[in-house]
Amino acid sequence: MQCIFIAQNILCPFIPPPDPKPCQPLIFLFVSIVFPFLTIYAQPKVLTPCRSDVLVLTPWLAPVVWEGTFNTDVLNEQKYVVFLELFLQTAEKHFMVGHRVTYYVFTDQPADVPHLPLREGRRVEVLKVPSAPSWQVSMYRMEMISNFSQQRGIHEVDYLVCVDVDMKFCDHVGVEILSPLFGTLHPSFYGAAREAFTDERQPQSQAYILRDEGDFYYAGGFFGGAMVVDQANGLEAVWHDESHLNRYLLDHKPTKVLSPEYLWDRQKLGWPPVMKKLRFVAVPKGHLDIRGS
Repeated sequence: MQCIFIAQNILCPFIPPPDPKPCQPLIFLFVSIVFPFLTIYAQPKVLTPCRSDVLVLTPWLAPVVWEGTFNTDVLNEQKYVVFLELFLQTAEKHFMVGHRVTYYVFTDQPADVPHLPLREGRRVEVLKVPSAPSWQVSMYRMEMISNFSQQRGIHEVDYLVCVDVDMKFCDHVGVEILSPLFGTLHPSFYGAAREAFTDERQPQSQAYILRDEGDFYYAGGFFGGAMVVDQANGLEAVWHDESHLNRYLLDHKPTKVLSPEYLWDRQKLGWPPVMKKLRFVAVPKGHLDIRGS
């Protein structure tokens, strides 16, 4: 299940095509953030690299964000809805701490959204949307992003961040992620050769990528950017799934790349030494129980 964070106080109407079939809940979150400023911090060390064990800069000079590559002092001055409580609890502890945040929750189960105590200056607003079959959820999510970006986002939103809701925050996630356009390295492919990427290989698809193309394989569970860039690039309605996202980020190079610290599954992948911190991790779940009714 997917969520969306957007930095501004907004109310975005979205009505996907109705479907009478049993389906999984559709949940989206929009977030408003206000940033303080800080001017006193440790002097940068020109001759001391921040990390030498991982890639910290792409060939097109976009930073790759790992622990140790940014200074937070400088930067900061019973269906799928069952995941929302833990998601919000951990977001309150780790997401944009010290900033005012508004969570706009789009769901077909508004009565099931938990009421949680939030930090001062942070609130939840719930908006009801029609349900969507499991196979259409990703498509509706991308359609919503596209429609919002083209119709209202450029006027009302600074940044859009789209994340999975069946996750939890385990460590700091702050303004170091914000950039005109960013993607996150997929945890299963961050060290793989491009030939191993699960890109779309059918030439007739708009998401088609040749086997000898591709910089990285990006995860569909954590990406975003500044709305002005999205409009300039023409945020495409063909972003139906991860394959289309990877096609888009191949054609429009991200200005920042997040390491797998920002999207990890410890149950499947453990905790390798290269990961100094795990910031946003998958919550163990029974897919059959969640999707079966």
